[in-house]
Amino acid sequence: MQNWKKLLTIFGALAIIAIVSQSFNLNKAQVKLSPDVEQIEQSSSAPDANVDEFQGVSRFIDYTGFKNVSYGHMVMILVGLFFIFLAIKYDYEPLLLIPIGFGVLIGNIPFLEGAGLKLGIYEQGSVLNYLYKGVTLGIYPPLIFLGIGAMTDFSSLISNPKLMLLGAAAQIGIFITFLGSLAMGFLPPEAGAIGIIGGADGPTAIFLSSKLANGVNMYNGVQVKNLIGPIAIAAYSYMALVPVIQPPIMRLLVNKKERLIRMKPPRVVPRFEKILFPIIGFLLTAFISPSAIPLLGMLFFGNLLKESGVTKRLADTARNSMIDIVTILLGVTVGASTQATVFLNTSSLMIFGLGAASFVVATAGGILFAKVMNLFLKEGNKINPLVGAAGVSAVPDSARVVQTEGLKYDPNNHLLMHAMAPNVSGVIGSAVAAGILLSFLL
Repeated sequence: MQNWKKLLTIFGALAIIAIVSQSFNLNKAQVKLSPDVEQIEQSSSAPDANVDEFQGVSRFIDYTGFKNVSYGHMVMILVGLFFIFLAIKYDYEPLLLIPIGFGVLIGNIPFLEGAGLKLGIYEQGSVLNYLYKGVTLGIYPPLIFLGIGAMTDFSSLISNPKLMLLGAAAQIGIFITFLGSLAMGFLPPEAGAIGIIGGADGPTAIFLSSKLANGVNMYNGVQVKNLIGPIAIAAYSYMALVPVIQPPIMRLLVNKKERLIRMKPPRVVPRFEKILFPIIGFLLTAFISPSAIPLLGMLFFGNLLKESGVTKRLADTARNSMIDIVTILLGVTVGASTQATVFLNTSSLMIFGLGAASFVVATAGGILFAKVMNLFLKEGNKINPLVGAAGVSAVPDSARVVQTEGLKYDPNNHLLMHAMAPNVSGVIGSAVAAGILLSFLL
């Protein structure tokens, strides 16, 4: 009871400050003194203690969040709380949504902008601004890819290489969204950055938007918009909502007979092949798309650390401590970049709509291409079309969704290992697609 009384007292005091600040309109920019008062102030040589105290209280109120709050700030705070709720209540990508959600809260605490406080993420010299440079300079995404590579087992892809085509087919969402963004009036670099959301790969989306839609570059004499925040939030939001978005699409496009298809178990991949794969994979993809070297290089390097067997300590660091630290920094800064005064605009809403459409198209593209492949495959070698949904880069969530959907129709039909093949190839495919867009549009 005592604690509740203390809380009520604190909130009551804060409410009184807010009411006073609004009722008396103590913002000095809006206060207009009469000529007589100005003359008295100018001619007065002795300071008035009461006036000084009043001005001190006024200045304090001017600096509070209550004085500077707007409806936009409240909306974004609710969004941040919603992200945290989804992460805790439904376990939707908690390692991402909790840092991003709390980052949204940090970025939307209202303060007196332009007062030299150096608080906001967009204010030069602030701590958040320095941390945000890891996003704007494209530093965090390659480090994330290093950790992903050190965690990923490519055995399922090496065992059944044809499933790589499903990961490639799912990238159609990127290019369809690119065309849709152009049709909605975005500049080509902005459209390219928006399109990559279709790959459902947050680090790749951040990497590409930091290069193409950073608010600095010029395109035919026109400055591109800074879309890093909306694109990152959209990409990670849809990654977290994979268990919600994909199942209805899978049920719509895959009939009951196809859902029951059983695939041959993957073969055991020898260690020699696992070591060769990251080396050959990097050389091949890097020659195709050199612009994606920061992502592809780190992904395959991390995998080589894992599979070589002689760098266990480095692999453990990459897939544990390092990726955890970078995920925290990335999530908080991306969340804080949703500052209401910058984030809430028509472009952000269109990006969220295009992102949802791109994710749907990417999922459908993988499923439909699996059905096309089955037309040319012999009985016994056919692919369960549900596996095609894992072609998006949301590793391993898409593969888990495929496993869950498959078990609903046949409790003994385990599709997880098969789904991991297009899932990890989707990561590679989205990075290659990002490099291609970057080379065309930068």
